[in-house]
Amino acid sequence: MFKFISGKPLWVHILVSLVLVFLVLFLFLNYLDVLTQHGKILTVPSVNGKDLAEATKLLEERGFDVELQDSVYVDTARANSVVRQFPDADAVVKVNRTVYLTINRNVPPVIEMPNFMSMTFRSAEVALKQYGLQLEDTVYRHDFAKNAVLDQLYNDASIKPGSKISMGSKITLVLGSGLGQDEFAVPDLVGLTYEQARALLEGNGLAIGATIFDRDVVDSANSYVYLQRPDKMTVDNRVIRIRQGQSIDIFLGVKKPERPADSTGANY
Repeated sequence: MFKFISGKPLWVHILVSLVLVFLVLFLFLNYLDVLTQHGKILTVPSVNGKDLAEATKLLEERGFDVELQDSVYVDTARANSVVRQFPDADAVVKVNRTVYLTINRNVPPVIEMPNFMSMTFRSAEVALKQYGLQLEDTVYRHDFAKNAVLDQLYNDASIKPGSKISMGSKITLVLGSGLGQDEFAVPDLVGLTYEQARALLEGNGLAIGATIFDRDVVDSANSYVYLQRPDKMTVDNRVIRIRQGQSIDIFLGVKKPERPADSTGANY
């Protein structure tokens, strides 16, 4: 055999080598087509909204591999349901393509309560969505800062910024309604406790402005208003008038003051 081959001219050897190379290449390419199933395509079905187990079963039956890519929290979606898929539904791909799924968490993540105070309502509304919170309701309170957030409530109670809260929780915003149109006499707060003064102001649609405690006050519940600005009357005994939404500054001490019977309304 070796003698037969070696006795042939060089061009025969080159020709035989080329034929063998092309034969091997042809067999390899055909085997590769079979291995990769070249030319076979599938349409990706929609699995958004389906349970993870149901979505996985459907995709695998259609000839796809499935991989869980991520989990997020969407308050409007069912727990453990698919909220995003890649490739998208109706995409045309090759068989054995991996479909990556993102599912909704079973338990909402815990976040820190943001601070919406002093924001405008529109800004707070946008921020609520950014933090994954819901706007439950809006409540108006007389205040000169119209449509500004005065307080933030969770379960009908004020919630401080930084408090732990579940994403998706419902928040009520307390907004300023602006100044009222009607004027009325400034209420007399002197001699009232801090809580009595606050209740009286809130009942009249007024706000507490600056609150200044004397150094010897250790408990606000046992303190008394001895000075307010504006006062009830001017030094020449004229009634001072105010509108809802405005504020009154109060000064508090431990001793309950008394106005003289002939008080002209001057500050003490």
